[in-house]
Amino acid sequence: MNQLIECVPNFSEGRNLEIIKQITDEIETVEGVKLLDVDPGASTNRTVVTFVGQPADVLEAAFRGIRKAQELIDMRGHHGDHPRFGATDVCPFVPVANITMEETAEYARQLAKRVGDELGIPVFCYENSAFKPERRNLANCRQGEYEALKERICTKEWKPDFGPNKFTESVAKSGASAIGARDFLIAVNYNLNTTSTRRANAIAFDVREKGRPKREGNPITGKIIKDANGNPVMIPGTLKGTKAIGWFIKEYGIAQVSMNITSIRETPLHIAFEEVCKKAGARGIRVTGTEIVGLVPKSVLIDAADYYLAKQQRSLGIDEAEKMKIAIKSMGLDDLKPFHPEEKVIEYMIADKCGNRLVDMTCEGFANETASESPAPGGGSISAYMGALGAALGTMVANLSSHKPGWDAKWKAFSDYAVEGQKIKEDLIRLVDEDTNAFNKIMNAFGLPKGTDEEKAARKAAIQEATKYATEIPFQTVKRSFDVFALCEAMIKKGNPNSVTDAAVGVLCAEAAVTGAYLNVKINASSLADKEFANKIVAEAHEYVMKARRNKQRLINLVDKRLDF
Repeated sequence: MNQLIECVPNFSEGRNLEIIKQITDEIETVEGVKLLDVDPGASTNRTVVTFVGQPADVLEAAFRGIRKAQELIDMRGHHGDHPRFGATDVCPFVPVANITMEETAEYARQLAKRVGDELGIPVFCYENSAFKPERRNLANCRQGEYEALKERICTKEWKPDFGPNKFTESVAKSGASAIGARDFLIAVNYNLNTTSTRRANAIAFDVREKGRPKREGNPITGKIIKDANGNPVMIPGTLKGTKAIGWFIKEYGIAQVSMNITSIRETPLHIAFEEVCKKAGARGIRVTGTEIVGLVPKSVLIDAADYYLAKQQRSLGIDEAEKMKIAIKSMGLDDLKPFHPEEKVIEYMIADKCGNRLVDMTCEGFANETASESPAPGGGSISAYMGALGAALGTMVANLSSHKPGWDAKWKAFSDYAVEGQKIKEDLIRLVDEDTNAFNKIMNAFGLPKGTDEEKAARKAAIQEATKYATEIPFQTVKRSFDVFALCEAMIKKGNPNSVTDAAVGVLCAEAAVTGAYLNVKINASSLADKEFANKIVAEAHEYVMKARRNKQRLINLVDKRLDF
């Protein structure tokens, strides 16, 4: 699965749209990066840019944007309402999918080093990329802003992590940058069945991490209690990593609790929703729905769906589209206006929309494409699809068993089987197209020029590399299809007895998938010059075939006995 990170650089120019466009145009020169948003502010004289992609692409795009900003923005004449100390003031990276915060932080450090070394810009690593605890807080790194930079970077305490620690002419123009890694920030509003801003604020103070000031006597009008340093004593709210306030929205004619969730690890969206509902209910108010501002990672809604499915003692092993519906309805995301996941979920926003994937075809279209004179899709893709159908049948039985009347005590066990079945199915669905892609790589390699000895050698090497890949892909299908047996065996033995034949057909699909994929391994391996690799992978695949045949016969015999009458 592809790793995805989001980058949200803040450039110190919000008034000259031509400069902003030149910077974003530079970012978009990197293939594989999708520009999601450009938000300039005249009063702040600052533009927030959002783009997303795989780590290497995002790092390159960020570097090019920072380089262009260094070229076009002169900090010596910059003024605005927002704190700043550099042309690219901050450049945070946010993990979106299939990547840890630790990995994201390391990518941020890589960029920081490159910016310091190649562009000569002083760089401070902040948040999760910080090398020192005191540098985690951006405000500490940016203290005194651009005007204090000349003195600060020369000190031992605030020497930049990368780049020069002298205020050269180049540094005077570019200023410094803070580069780091942070959690995804979700901006969300909770709709209330009231027009009272005061009551919305009270709910916000109940839940936000900062809480509310402690008062003498009356908790609303009493004198604020202060500590020895003269600071208000605060009563913390119930939700970590959140900021919130109440307001009235004239457009909708309702009050809302407006919240920023700065740490979705500490406070997932669905937990925040539940807590706001709880605190609102205690004040006689109902949350009618939720409004997400901007984009969210897919995992936010999937986690919410899993939470509500578990509360209902329903199987979590359902497909992604159904989980989206559960999340939308559970939190009222469509209360004020329609909620379209393809417009609000980052992964869907950047998904390949070319429409030529095999798995996007109808059943009839896929069959017709297979039957056409085109050599692909062929046996490898069909084998992967048969494996996916086997996994789907086992998953279906698990879901039916989880929902079977009288089996409520077993719902979690069957849900776990269904979740695993969905994973197997998704992996094999991916391999349907990947097998065809592997075949196309071989065809492309054969099409390389062969006019000179160097071209012939390069063409031969490319053919071998593509053939090796085309051997490895069906081997993945062999292994993943074999996993279907364990799922279907469990359903034959434990699942809803009325669906035992569905699980049996899943077994037949798995055996056909393993055997078919093995044949593709064998024929592709026969063209490999590396005979040691070829012999090894064919032998391993053959072992799976032998075990698959034994499993198939054993399980079909078991089903036959259960069906005897």
